Amino acid sequence: MRVKVCGMREPDNISALSQLPIDFMGFIFYPASPRFAGANKKLEKWLAKESPTALKSIARVGVFVNAELEDLINRIHDYELDYIQLHGSESAEYCKELFSLWDFSSIRRASIIKAFSIDEKFNFDSVKAYEPYCKYFLFDTKGASFGGNGVQFDWSLLEQYKGETPFLLSGGIAEESAEAIKTLKHPQLAGVDINSKFETAPGLKDIAAIERFIQNLNN
Repeated sequence: MRVKVCGMREPDNISALSQLPIDFMGFIFYPASPRFAGANKKLEKWLAKESPTALKSIARVGVFVNAELEDLINRIHDYELDYIQLHGSESAEYCKELFSLWDFSSIRRASIIKAFSIDEKFNFDSVKAYEPYCKYFLFDTKGASFGGNGVQFDWSLLEQYKGETPFLLSGGIAEESAEAIKTLKHPQLAGVDINSKFETAPGLKDIAAIERFIQNLNN
């Protein structure tokens, strides 16, 4: 099962995390987030100079919320992002327009992860329009803010998802969630996305707790 750790911001913390067997590392480019990475010039310089060695095969994910396409494209270039996670109300047409820009230019491309906010009223058929454009979906808990609410949704709702696009499970996942995650048998469950429940402060992760979680998850 793949592991994504989101909300990273501090180079030393990133370096420590990179020693663990994770697959994705997320950087949030939503200014209203307490984990906003876009204002950290130290991080930008570190990513450009030191991260190729430090991050090795860990994919870089930029998290955006209803961003202007120009800003998104600039971040992909500046931070050498491998994925973009669209965590707002971006439409399938937004994704299509992004694909069109990539098709007709030489700008750096990134695979798309589209996040959806899940509650008991969510219609899983609504994700079908995004399938041509997305490498992964991400199912998060519907809450007051765009992610980072620290609350789990009812995972039994995942049975309603009949699509072919793999998904990452997100929303309030904590160290003690590993056992419950291992009982999920959905054929498209590709991995988990963890964030606030593993923090000592916004943007600063508890490396030991993440290591224990991964060991339990893979045991």
